[in-house]
Formats: sequence, structure tokens, C-alpha cells
Amino acid sequence: MKAIKLRPWDSAEHLKTEEEMVLYLEVCLEEGDAALIAHALGVIAKARGMTQLARDTGLSRESLYKALSGEGNPEFATVMKVVRALGFQLHASPMA
Repeated sequence: MKAIKLRPWDSAEHLKTEEEMVLYLEVCLEEGDAALIAHALGVIAKARGMTQLARDTGLSRESLYKALSGEGNPEFATVMKVVRALGFQLHASPMA
């Protein structure tokens, strides 16, 4: 029997449009898990291009990868820089 080769799933490869990126972030925000939200921002940043995001935020690529890995613990100021650089806005609404 021939062995099947698998490769790790990379969500960034499947986020092609801004709408897909926004919907992905919204779903992660609904979960309310800070690590998941940071990871989602990292996935979106990777889909858009981490180098450009680093330029737009004034942060190094390395620090962005670390902060947005889902295992990092980014400061809220860093999260807001990333959100703005991605061209997104965060909104609050009452819980259902």
C-alpha cells in the first residue's frame, strides 16, 4: 500500500479576501479566548504578508510572530496596532 503524505493545515492559505479574513476574526472574537484571537490575527497577518504588517505597525516581524502565535501574550496596544494596520475595527455589542 502506498503511503499518504500529509502536510500541516495552514489557515492563512485559505484566507483570500478581506471578507473571509473579517469573518474568521469575528468567529474567533465570539469565542472570547485571548490566545485564539491573537492566533487569528497572526493567521490573517500571514495571509496578508507579515513583512508589510511589520512596516505598518513599526514592530519587527519576529516580535509579531511571537506575539501573534497564540502562545504569546501581546499587550493590548500591540493588538490594536495590528488591528489598525490590517484595516479592521473592533466593535462592541451586547451579548445575546
